[in-house]
Amino acid sequence: MDASLPAVNTDSPPPIPGARAESTGRTRRPLLIWVRTGTAHVHIDDAEPIHLTAGAGVWIPADGWNHRAVVTEPGTVAFPLLPSAGAGALTEPTRFEVPESWQDWLIQLFNLQVTPLGGRGHSQATITDLLRRSSSRPSAAARSERTDFSALLELPEMPRARGAKMVAEELVRDPAIDLTVQQWATRVLSSPRTLRREFLADTGLTFEQWRSRCRLSAAIEFLASGYDLDQVGARVGFASRNGFTRAFKQQFGLTPHELSRKLSAASVLVDPAQRATLAHQTDCLMQLVSGNSTAAPDLLTGATTPEHANDVHVLSWMYRGSGYLDIGDHRYERERGVATWIPAGSQHITGLRENSVSLPLGNAGTGDLQLTEPLQVRFSPAWDDYLMFCAVSARSILRPDDYDPGHILGLFTEQVTAQRASSVPMPTHPRAHTVAMDYLRRISASSQAAAFDLPADLHRAFLDETGMTFSRWRYAARMCVARDLLDGGAKPSAVAPRVGYAHLPTFSAAFTRFFGVSPRSHQNRGGTS
Repeated sequence: MDASLPAVNTDSPPPIPGARAESTGRTRRPLLIWVRTGTAHVHIDDAEPIHLTAGAGVWIPADGWNHRAVVTEPGTVAFPLLPSAGAGALTEPTRFEVPESWQDWLIQLFNLQVTPLGGRGHSQATITDLLRRSSSRPSAAARSERTDFSALLELPEMPRARGAKMVAEELVRDPAIDLTVQQWATRVLSSPRTLRREFLADTGLTFEQWRSRCRLSAAIEFLASGYDLDQVGARVGFASRNGFTRAFKQQFGLTPHELSRKLSAASVLVDPAQRATLAHQTDCLMQLVSGNSTAAPDLLTGATTPEHANDVHVLSWMYRGSGYLDIGDHRYERERGVATWIPAGSQHITGLRENSVSLPLGNAGTGDLQLTEPLQVRFSPAWDDYLMFCAVSARSILRPDDYDPGHILGLFTEQVTAQRASSVPMPTHPRAHTVAMDYLRRISASSQAAAFDLPADLHRAFLDETGMTFSRWRYAARMCVARDLLDGGAKPSAVAPRVGYAHLPTFSAAFTRFFGVSPRSHQNRGGTS
């Protein structure tokens, strides 16, 4: 990474507010809370609260507990972890201490649970390749059998609609999540009827059929990674071994035991895949909670995501070690402390090198940030706790009551302002340039015009150096920023408030006057205004 990479304005991060997470109703997912710094209070049903300070954690089993709440005090960073189903045999809440050697490992475990690094990526291709190479001169029957194996590894088609896609992505990461359609609909701000309709329309499968296919496909990974049959069904979300075996045979025409024997006969046993790795991590975690292990297991030797694209800009931060972002033929290096905005719509691969840890800090819509290439900023170690808090708030239900997903953009104010400045003529007069940059920082403020009462010499500077009066320059700046956001894929309704217009018709009329074409027409003709 170039040493000239821009850094945030100050080494003093904002204060960390208190946060809260609450759930009601029985679940098959256990919960683990670990406090990195500060103090947390865990409430379970009507029992006395469990108080945790830095370095302490508590394991809450899934069954038998109807109400769970976690409350953190200001300045606290606490990680909620959802271990794989079927892990461990602890049936009572268990408090434990976390040795320092385990702490980075736990942070990486959280990362694996909330990013594609913790989902599927390499195992299917690896197994298929090994099946193809299991015999140098295969018979016709063997070739047919291996073709059948390859078909087993295919995921069901992913839905395209936003709500159903969010649900599907969560289930791909962890098929054992046991929520009803009603609960999923609430989680993705949809309705059960809409969610069911989206799955059926986009995939040809009902939600229940899609989820079953997803779980059975995940089971193949565990079987090929050598997991015991008694463990696999629970790890992918089946309540009983009989139910798992019945669904498996109905889908594939053979039982899990029969497939396991076939894989063994074909010498198909791979290193734990991404999902199986996560299950192994959970097993190690149970040893820690039970007090049976004090030596932390190794961090991942390295990990990558499959090639994919996001609907939103995603911000990823390197907490430890180094990694990379590949977009097309270009590789962007990611060192310790570097946060990288990954542009929406870009097919990319992210990777971590040995003993490296990254965390996702949040997302931004195309209406909030115009981005066609990665944007990077370096944070000093003083920001570590605050950025970890951002990651937990962005990817879990443990967050402040007034949580604003867009707050993360504030850390990149100067970089976003510089992007805006490149789209409009800028005065070179030092004081006029300062005024222009200040305006661009606050361009979405509805009352911004009244805040700029300039002396006569600055009005002259704007006219002489940009060819526009300051009033005309403000209008041009808003329209140029709006054009960039539209070119980045943002909807006009999202762009209007980002450039200071409270009403879409008013913005559309202003844009049409400036460019001679409406915002919608500008987008439809490919952004040639």
